[in-house]
Amino acid sequence: MELMQAASIRRSIRAYQPGTTITVDEIKEMVACAQLAPSWKNSQTARYYAVIDPAKMQEVFDKALPAFNVNSATNSAALIITTFEMKRAGFDREGNADNELGDQWGAYDLGLQNENLLLKATEMGYDTLVMGIRDGEALRTILEIPDSQQVVAVISVGKRVEDVPMPKRKEVDSILKVF
Repeated sequence: MELMQAASIRRSIRAYQPGTTITVDEIKEMVACAQLAPSWKNSQTARYYAVIDPAKMQEVFDKALPAFNVNSATNSAALIITTFEMKRAGFDREGNADNELGDQWGAYDLGLQNENLLLKATEMGYDTLVMGIRDGEALRTILEIPDSQQVVAVISVGKRVEDVPMPKRKEVDSILKVF
């Protein structure tokens, strides 16, 4: 699949086919693609926690996601929780921020990696939804995420029930200035 095709057919899916499963190797393939994204000084601070066990997924649903996100992620084959190591991307060796963004640069790097993961999932025939409304502390407890990491998103992975039209996009000329 060509990159533009994957980017064009990728959607935020909120209804998944029941009974879809995913393998550990498939998740590893997605994360391997995510790792190819650039990061601040090659710091590679992104971390991933994949939940495929139905009982653990139910625990995440019950304790860490609001009802509307549970409803959107029901029947997904996996939940991938994305985090980044704080105080590394955007910082020098002594722990001083290299620019005004500080830890926001770690979130930026993670976003680059997450997009790679989403596109790889699309290429592999899976659909995704990135959920930012979640209980980070509950996720930290459930998945034993260290305090050194910032919990950012939960990505549901599965197969869509039906095709979803592409939402309207702004015209390139309305968002681009060339000098």
